[in-house]
Amino acid sequence: MYPLHITNNEYFFGDVKLLDIAKSFGTPTYVYDLDIVGEQYDSIKKSFDWPKLRICYAMKANSNIDILKFLKSKGSSIDAVSYGDILVALKAGFTPEDIIYTTNNASDEEIELVVKSNVLINIGDLSRLEKFGQKHPESKVCLRINTEVESGENDLVKTAGKESQFGILLEDVDAAKNIIEKYHLNIIGIHEHTGSGLYDTDDMFESINRTLNVAKKFENLEFVDFGGGFKVPYKPDEHTIDYNKFGKKLIEIFDKFCKDYGKTLELLFEPGKYMVAQSGILLVEVNTIRKTPHKNYAGVNSGFSQLIRPLLYGAYHHIVNCNNPNGIKTKYDIAGNICEGGDLFAKERMIEEIREGDILIIQNAGAYCYSMASVYNNRPLPGEIIIIKNKVKISTERLSFEKYVHKYFD
Repeated sequence: MYPLHITNNEYFFGDVKLLDIAKSFGTPTYVYDLDIVGEQYDSIKKSFDWPKLRICYAMKANSNIDILKFLKSKGSSIDAVSYGDILVALKAGFTPEDIIYTTNNASDEEIELVVKSNVLINIGDLSRLEKFGQKHPESKVCLRINTEVESGENDLVKTAGKESQFGILLEDVDAAKNIIEKYHLNIIGIHEHTGSGLYDTDDMFESINRTLNVAKKFENLEFVDFGGGFKVPYKPDEHTIDYNKFGKKLIEIFDKFCKDYGKTLELLFEPGKYMVAQSGILLVEVNTIRKTPHKNYAGVNSGFSQLIRPLLYGAYHHIVNCNNPNGIKTKYDIAGNICEGGDLFAKERMIEEIREGDILIIQNAGAYCYSMASVYNNRPLPGEIIIIKNKVKISTERLSFEKYVHKYFD
């Protein structure tokens, strides 16, 4: 589950000692092991044995340029959600044909930039479909469907259901077809995305079957895209999904659909978190130990501005003491350096005894951590370190306060 291991009372990522990284590069620092990213990519290819499989990495999970370049070398495509995503993907070596752009309440100006970049647009509402048809008749388009199956690990990351803002509802598919016929749009793909951290495979298959029922209504499809949402275990006792078993059943369903459709279509997935979450950690240093009658606080040199998931989603990130891996477990609240009561990485967590100066490892920090970070309180972003085949390199330098101010305010 967690790709760390202890050797001679030291924590390692592969063959790299994490205390050495903290000493050499300082903290707070994100560390990503690209070999783990590669293993996750390969596991998807193995689980979904389809001759025309296409994996579109959801780069909003982590748009680190070295991760993108590595995934390009593996044969990945890209799921983009902004024109900025497209520009970064192109900089990493992807071509416009490698990218699918999903519009989420985007401005007309952004849509035009995407059109000019020759990237395929995935449209999920009637209003945008109408405006796009008026401006770009006869264009190729992907259609995002809301299968009305509500699922996901948290209400904030569910992206389907009757009340969702995303995707064309099943009852509106005929209205969408009227717009498509009116402007002679060429629908080459059908897309759905139910949510993140999907754990109920019955829900997943219900959504898949509803998507395929819609796909039957369109004659010129080249692909069906079942989105992302692959579950990642964050807690030590959290169960995993057997994606080999899941993939076998899905391929049987998709194979039958393609035979009935009369054409072997591309099968697309958009994994983000699944690809990178377990590859990343955040190293932080303990600055203060505070004891009250009811609490032990360990205060660290990072905060929710640099890893917001616990505050935003109530998300769990496993934390261990890099300096004291075999210490006596003690209950702590791990507090950040932002003066707000919600700035906690963990509450009442049993962690090996912590001393001031210890380095803590916040695990599963490869997805939606650095990518959602900010410079709130004018604290520069952490540095990013890449490990590949046990070689260490700086990917993103952590700026000093002075360099940060010079870069953004001079």
